[in-house]
Amino acid sequence: MNYRHGYHAGNFADVLKHVALVELLRLLTAKDKKLFVLDSHAGAGGYDLAGDEARRTGEADAGVLRLAPADRAGMPAVVGRYLAAVAAYDQKFGTGRGPLRHYPGSPRLIRAGLRVGDRFVACELHPAAALALKREFAGDRAVEVRQADGYQALKALLPPRERRGLVLIDPPFEATDEFERLARSVQQALRRFATGCYVVWYPVKDAAADEFIATLASTKLLTLELRLGEPVEPGKLAACGLAVINPPWRFEEAMRDALPWIAQRLGRGVSATVRDGRANVPAPAQE
Repeated sequence: MNYRHGYHAGNFADVLKHVALVELLRLLTAKDKKLFVLDSHAGAGGYDLAGDEARRTGEADAGVLRLAPADRAGMPAVVGRYLAAVAAYDQKFGTGRGPLRHYPGSPRLIRAGLRVGDRFVACELHPAAALALKREFAGDRAVEVRQADGYQALKALLPPRERRGLVLIDPPFEATDEFERLARSVQQALRRFATGCYVVWYPVKDAAADEFIATLASTKLLTLELRLGEPVEPGKLAACGLAVINPPWRFEEAMRDALPWIAQRLGRGVSATVRDGRANVPAPAQE
């Protein structure tokens, strides 16, 4: 599987990941204490939805572009905040008029959610993406960009001196043993920094996803999943999830409100599921 960010910017997986990320940042920065954020597989930072990579797949058409024109009446506040962050990025790098074109990757959304005094390290191993990321944040002293293996960064940077942290782990899943390496790395990170909030993205294609989630059974865990209902081309991603370890108070409530609304608007048959660590509890159906 090749999950290079540029080809999939703004797709349903990004919607899930970024809605959750924006809300986590809001909740974690509500406390008057400094926060450390690590994005272990950061990508290029921002993407042109009219560019060659994004248009080659057109996945944003069935993702964020189905939400952006939505009537705000009845929209969950969580989704509204996500779309506002996306629109702010688009306006910063474009005209802000017409269809959404410039889409923020996780580093840009993180940066927008930080306060003065918070610390952010973004890691990206791929040379071209790392260079683009450095250009994206050139001159911004609040962001440290490293061309580095994200898994090694978990060892090097945890625990943070702030003692409060949000760790986003979003691997490309290009290696056949990615789930195994991911599970080991998350367990090692938890031994270093047990109280951190971790957000781990994963594809759902076979039993490997369930096996990975089982390795987290001893943690305070919330899993969020989206599954497409429309026919999906062979080899393309049809379902994905987020494992959120140590979620802040009220995060689960916010996701149970937002995900069914998102699923309904992403297309016919799209389903959303929220599960806590005690039992499988599907998100309620949207009226």
